[in-house]
Amino acid sequence: MPNIEGIRAARAASGRRPILAVVLFAALLGAGPGLRAAAAADAAAEPPAAAPAPAGSPTVPPASSETRGLDTEVQDLKKDVVDLNKDLFVLEEELLFPANTQVAVFLSMDVGSFFALDTVQLKLDNKEVANYLYTPREAEALLKGGVQRLYLGNVKVGMHELVAFFSGKGPGNGATDRDYTRGASVKFEKAVGAKYLELKITDRQRKAQPEFEIKDWD
Repeated sequence: MPNIEGIRAARAASGRRPILAVVLFAALLGAGPGLRAAAAADAAAEPPAAAPAPAGSPTVPPASSETRGLDTEVQDLKKDVVDLNKDLFVLEEELLFPANTQVAVFLSMDVGSFFALDTVQLKLDNKEVANYLYTPREAEALLKGGVQRLYLGNVKVGMHELVAFFSGKGPGNGATDRDYTRGASVKFEKAVGAKYLELKITDRQRKAQPEFEIKDWD
């Protein structure tokens, strides 16, 4: 005969298992909202990710103190080079044209009504030493008071002759509208020390003519 007591015990045990499973499932469901709330709080606490920079936008690195210091050194070096070139130029002139043989010729203008300068030719002791063609900008600078060093050279101590030929547009039926060429000459004595001569072009108002002269700076 079957064991009645054993069957009853088995049924009782099988009846408790579904009840225990239902209780555990209910507990999990009850804890679900709390777990979800905790997860949401953790997500809110995390800092937001930085937005990526748009494509193609340049990035400018901040200038460092080393870069600024290097720029300053470069500018100082450039200034030193310019000063050195000036000193070398002066030294070269002193070596090539010492004061005891040096002669310099300058040109100045005070005209505007009767003569427009184009070219100047210089002859020193019957030898051509300069032939200069002026641009409109250079002629305008002379009219505004500029002075040009036209020639720098060496001559021996003694008597010399300088001849200058000026070509341009001179007085005619209208103001400065025809080819015009004039000359001027001077004899000078070269002594010990540098010699300076000036070619001067001025307007002679009384005769309505340009005037050309060579001035000796004693």
